[in-house]
Amino acid sequence: MSMRNQAGRGKRTVPQLLAAVIGALYLLAGIAGFFVTGFDDFARHTHETLLGFGVNPLHNIVHILIGALGLAMAKSLRLARGFGWVLVIAYTPTLLYGLWAASRPDRDFLNINVADNWLHFLSVLAGLAIIVIPSRRETRGGAGTPEF
Repeated sequence: MSMRNQAGRGKRTVPQLLAAVIGALYLLAGIAGFFVTGFDDFARHTHETLLGFGVNPLHNIVHILIGALGLAMAKSLRLARGFGWVLVIAYTPTLLYGLWAASRPDRDFLNINVADNWLHFLSVLAGLAIIVIPSRRETRGGAGTPEF
């Protein structure tokens, strides 16, 4: 391994940083959500919110899982890009479900509201950003193969 590779090894790329930050935010939101909801009404629509976002225990668990996954996948550029795909693939149908379910409380098992729909839309955009933002590692040396 050359000195150049060793020097850049400990630095995180922008996609890795995004994956870590998004993961940490989702993990914290999931944990904090349990302080609001406890374990009651596990998969039901309630009026419980955390900073304006609808929460219930099932929703909290989803956030914890996505958050932990983001933190774990931030370890390498390739994994971070994979997390970007996870966000896009998971939150596109969640957004579509939320647009439908937000006006149907009797069918809303994740307790999604309009604020959640905006968060899920931004999560899809963030996932796309993680996937497409170039990395210095990919552009160094000119002919390097991008890590996807």
